[in-house]
Amino acid sequence: MGAQWKAKGKEQNANAKGAVFTKLAREIAVAARSGADPAMNSRLRLAVEQAKKMSMPRDTVERAIKKGAGLLDDGAQYEKLTYEGFAPHRVPVIVECLTDNANRAASAIRVLFRKGQLGNLGSVSWDFDHLGMIEAEAHDPNADPETAAIEAGASDVSVDDGVTFYTDPTELDAVQRALPNFGYTVHKAYIGYRPKNPVSLGAAEREEVEAFLQALDEDDEVQTVYAALA
Repeated sequence: MGAQWKAKGKEQNANAKGAVFTKLAREIAVAARSGADPAMNSRLRLAVEQAKKMSMPRDTVERAIKKGAGLLDDGAQYEKLTYEGFAPHRVPVIVECLTDNANRAASAIRVLFRKGQLGNLGSVSWDFDHLGMIEAEAHDPNADPETAAIEAGASDVSVDDGVTFYTDPTELDAVQRALPNFGYTVHKAYIGYRPKNPVSLGAAEREEVEAFLQALDEDDEVQTVYAALA
């Protein structure tokens, strides 16, 4: 998998959508610490755009912005925590959490990694590239991903699992704004981890690893999961 791990065929029921909204609201709140105006805060703008694409209610978006900007009285502040380790069969994994309780998050991660191996910071991140990632779809039948990548300023493009453009993190916003001019509709833009050496597994082993990753992804403390799974 070239970028963020995603559960395949995950049922989009009310509970699943609620969990997605919770994670989006946390991302918006953290981004809003650097300014409540999306026009002046590219990270916030990307988070708000993603929330809109997921049909997140406007009042929920606005509350998350106010919360992150310190305009509400509830006082909760989220911090980003990153964990590294291995899924079953030695598949490298990076887990990002956004939490208002670091001890609770650490406890949850330790439990989730019982079927794998929790490592120290740096134990697997050396085997990933930290990049801007843009998931997109061609709206022009004549659009060519390699040409679009060059013209829009992306450093690389992958068509293995949908079309994903890769950028330097500092160029993410500029590239995702440029891509529609070259035939692509942007579905999601974020900074994440791309594995350098994805691990290939047989069907049974892969099923075991995906069950492990899905358990991570569904936990309330976990924001994003990256796995070096081919």
